[in-house]
Amino acid sequence: MIRPAVQNDFSSIMAIYAYARSFMQETGNPNQWGNHFPPEALIRSRIRDRQLFVLEEGGVLHGVFAFIIGEDPTYLQIDDGSWLSDAPYGTIHQVASDGTIHGFFSQIVAYCQAQIPHLRIDTHADNKIMQHLIRKNGFEQCGIIYVLNHSPRIAFERIK
Repeated sequence: MIRPAVQNDFSSIMAIYAYARSFMQETGNPNQWGNHFPPEALIRSRIRDRQLFVLEEGGVLHGVFAFIIGEDPTYLQIDDGSWLSDAPYGTIHQVASDGTIHGFFSQIVAYCQAQIPHLRIDTHADNKIMQHLIRKNGFEQCGIIYVLNHSPRIAFERIK
């Protein structure tokens, strides 16, 4: 079951992100999140703003992601390509799991697409696993965007 995160989920969410950072480092992607992303303050604000969601099964949290409907400031400029549409969209960010649930990203996409048919997402060039999952779920590569620290990310879009 996917549901909005609540403050009581905080410690489980942070444990999932710690696992994901370790997994990313072990699979050739040490720079995207480093040792501290996403920061606690961002997670708390996403929970407060009802932009953070969790996958819960049997009372245990197995995954987490942010989903924001509306314009993403980091997506205003895209290089080496273009967006497929300028229609309103939702953006998926900070996807992480504890590695025990298969098909989590497909569940995220279905959940988000039920809210709005136009989705965007980005990932680091070193995150080959996420790139595979994004493409497998019908997203098209659109170009390069730059996150707040000015590092590049591969940008993808899907319109149902």
